[in-house]
Amino acid sequence: VQLQASGGGVVQAGASLRLSCAASGRTFSNYNKAWFRQAPGKEREFAAAINWSGVRKNYADSVKGRFTISRDNAKDTVTLQINALKPEDTAVYYCASALRPDSTWLSSALDAYRNWGQGTQVTVSS
Repeated sequence: VQLQASGGGVVQAGASLRLSCAASGRTFSNYNKAWFRQAPGKEREFAAAINWSGVRKNYADSVKGRFTISRDNAKDTVTLQINALKPEDTAVYYCASALRPDSTWLSSALDAYRNWGQGTQVTVSS
């Protein structure tokens, strides 16, 4: 069971991308979900999270104001809208689900999530 990310690409600085995350094998509509990213040679880092109902959201300071996370529980998908892309946003972007359903705590910790997929590459040129 994995969450598969898609929508990445090679873009110029200032462009926008819309990443999508879809579940396979089961439903995750009642799980908090998050986007993380991993740049070459760096550890995977938190980008954004959304609670299971879509009401609460959490963003890393480095992406606030440029990234918007949303979800459609009817389709069991999560989307990350990225605007004003910067070269430092270059990374593989992964989505994941919380360890337990209906969690009230919206974590930014890597070990609070699982069901990582292959990720989608985002490359931003200057």
